[in-house]
Amino acid sequence: MFDPKKPINRKQRILAVANQKGGVGKTTTVINLATALAAIKQRVLIVDLDPQGNASTGLGVLPKDREIDTYKVLIGENNIKKAVRETEILNLSIIPSSLDLYGAEVELIEFSRREFQLQDSLTDCLDLFDYVLIDCPPALGLLTVNALVAAHAVLVPLQCEFYALEGISQLVSTIERIRAVFNPNLNIQGIVLTMYDKRNNLTEIVEKDVRAHFGEKVYKTVIPRNVRVSEAPSFGKPVLLYDISCSGSKAYLSLAGEVIHREKTWGINGRKKE
Repeated sequence: MFDPKKPINRKQRILAVANQKGGVGKTTTVINLATALAAIKQRVLIVDLDPQGNASTGLGVLPKDREIDTYKVLIGENNIKKAVRETEILNLSIIPSSLDLYGAEVELIEFSRREFQLQDSLTDCLDLFDYVLIDCPPALGLLTVNALVAAHAVLVPLQCEFYALEGISQLVSTIERIRAVFNPNLNIQGIVLTMYDKRNNLTEIVEKDVRAHFGEKVYKTVIPRNVRVSEAPSFGKPVLLYDISCSGSKAYLSLAGEVIHREKTWGINGRKKE
């Protein structure tokens, strides 16, 4: 069983992609960051922990092909290895989600290790992957708690809007509580600004405020508003497959490089190595 107090194997990193606000580009970030990591020969697993199943849809996994999903893994009905599905993208796999996952919030309450169900399950397949990206639901319920307990770090997509800093404060408080009770090594790996529109004065103001508050935790890469990024999910593809030359694709490739660099240069406590 994974023990967060033990040194972390850099070849097996679990990142929860979380924000309790919806519509911030969370799932889009999961799909395209995972694709970018896979493109540079990292073995990547996406865990779709959102009952809406948008990450599954965005990678072309049809509802009829989700018989074994994250719900059945969490409640212990199926081993996680049976739930892993390869995608058309080399080095990228996914554990799909379905609407059944809505029931997990209630059913898990009866489990003695309800906060550790995902962590316990992942131990059976960690050796198969370099990165596990968990697509969390837009809420701070038991599903997100499972993701934060299982994760080594959190990646936060943050939309450039007026209430950006106010919205992230609740997530930061949740991370601190998880760190105090369940997962002492949990930290924010980075904050990525999404839906960035340099023509909008508010975008510049939000960026300035976020960088002033979180400093180096904010990635240098920003994800622009881009029509091609918005279109790609309707074709069941990441934008890197839909249009590799668009600004959104270039941004996600840049973000993948930053993520890997940060993994090499930052310690497990989320601070830069001397």
